[in-house]
Amino acid sequence: MGYKIELDREKLQKELTPLEYNVCLNHGTEPPFQNEFWDHKAEGVYSCKCCQTPLFSSESKFDSGTGWPSYFKPICDDVIEEIEDHSHGMTRVEVRCSACGSHLGHVFPDGPAPTYLRYCINSASLDFKEKEQ
Repeated sequence: MGYKIELDREKLQKELTPLEYNVCLNHGTEPPFQNEFWDHKAEGVYSCKCCQTPLFSSESKFDSGTGWPSYFKPICDDVIEEIEDHSHGMTRVEVRCSACGSHLGHVFPDGPAPTYLRYCINSASLDFKEKEQ
């Protein structure tokens, strides 16, 4: 798919940490319970690490017990792209930023109401902007 924002891999390799680069551009994952936002409680917006597109609100964040930040819905449907993923001997649904194609994580059908979805997202693929008081 062609994206609105074309990522400069060389520039990002200099700007991102090795973990962030691996997650965002090589579809990697980070360890559970050892990442920046898994238990983050501040109010605000989580954006794509690579292009700053707003993706998830703290209002849809919940504790899934998995060790990764989890949300029951994105800010709006058109900010993410869902792609069937057959890696690691299983079928899952990968979630990418629809603006730049950066890998975010996966979505599973075991979340809370009202969507019953769990967007399991890598902290390494996100930035956070706290809500202004």
